[in-house]
Amino acid sequence: MERQAFTPGIVLRDVTMNDLPIFFDQQLDPEANYMAAFTTKDPADKDAFMAHWTRILSDETSSIQTILFDGQVAGSVSKYIDEDEQPEVTYWIGKPYWSKGIATRALIAFLNHIKDRPLYARAAKDNIGSLRVLEKCGFLRIGEGKGFSHARGEEVEEFLLRLD
Repeated sequence: MERQAFTPGIVLRDVTMNDLPIFFDQQLDPEANYMAAFTTKDPADKDAFMAHWTRILSDETSSIQTILFDGQVAGSVSKYIDEDEQPEVTYWIGKPYWSKGIATRALIAFLNHIKDRPLYARAAKDNIGSLRVLEKCGFLRIGEGKGFSHARGEEVEEFLLRLD
């Protein structure tokens, strides 16, 4: 059964196969990749992209929703189990939808349906927009880390955040 969440201008719904080409195009944007930092090695590899999405859509421990803004696919939001066996949230907003409050409203709607706590998130230290979204949604900075960023070709520092 498809679950939908609604907040003004925003609808969350189950991901459909028709969403994947839109997600693929959204993640090709160089500026978006730079901001996200921790992206795939080759965003233009459509086969790898489709294999990744097929794998995560079949993962029963994950919850993934398409974000619709005024009826258009604006991005996605999800919860998955990270490498430390912790529930982590992530989202991607297509660049045309940046700076409209969409990520914050979508994440709030998503968190209203995800009851796991604590929840974790991470963002590159210089990704001010994403950090603001997470903090507006109640996430607190709890630590720091670093990892190799394919999008930037170097190690990037990040903040680790938690929502209790």
